[in-house]
Amino acid sequence: MFSPSKMWNSAKSTIYKNYGENPGTMLVHTGVIGWILSSAAQISAVLLNDKISSEQKVFLIPQEVADAAVNILSFYTFTNGVKHIGSKLTKTAKWRTAEITELLKKNGHILEKGQSRVKGKVYAGDWNFDITKLPNYNADIAGKFKPFKNGAEVITGLIGSIISSNLITPIARNKYAAIKQKQALNSPNANDGKASTPQVRGISMLDYQKIASIKYHSGSSLKI
Repeated sequence: MFSPSKMWNSAKSTIYKNYGENPGTMLVHTGVIGWILSSAAQISAVLLNDKISSEQKVFLIPQEVADAAVNILSFYTFTNGVKHIGSKLTKTAKWRTAEITELLKKNGHILEKGQSRVKGKVYAGDWNFDITKLPNYNADIAGKFKPFKNGAEVITGLIGSIISSNLITPIARNKYAAIKQKQALNSPNANDGKASTPQVRGISMLDYQKIASIKYHSGSSLKI
């Protein structure tokens, strides 16, 4: 028998299992879901808009799908990459709290001022140092390190998402739009002034201008 409470509990358990100790990853994934829903709404608006002709939709809908792919991929790649850098900086102990520093000093993992490096030994702050691989990690360090690492991932992921949404993604989208505009201008029928052709590559310049005005009109409430 269907039980909403059991389904809800199962969903909560799944979310906690996958994101309980990885809030930064959850931030990235929820951001991607947001882009997907926004793109789906934009495509649906074009598909259901009776003011747009079928010929224009043949050209515009694939453009919207490609535009959505650029948005989602650029957001995910950049945001996840920045989050990964934050995670790496905490694992190598380049970023660390005073408490973590003291714990590492007790076990000789901090290179003190004036101290000579022991040949072959990896110290905190070295790029190949991994705090999670230390013998006393679970016993002494994990309790202090995990909250710090999670916080660092959330902050770097948030910074990455802001930069991506406001800089990287718009640049990538505009670059793609410029390429498609150039293709339209160079198409055989670019200057014939006709709007009857349903072919993507054969769209007229008049059609392209109409589509551009519909898609990028400043009054659109669906564009992000």
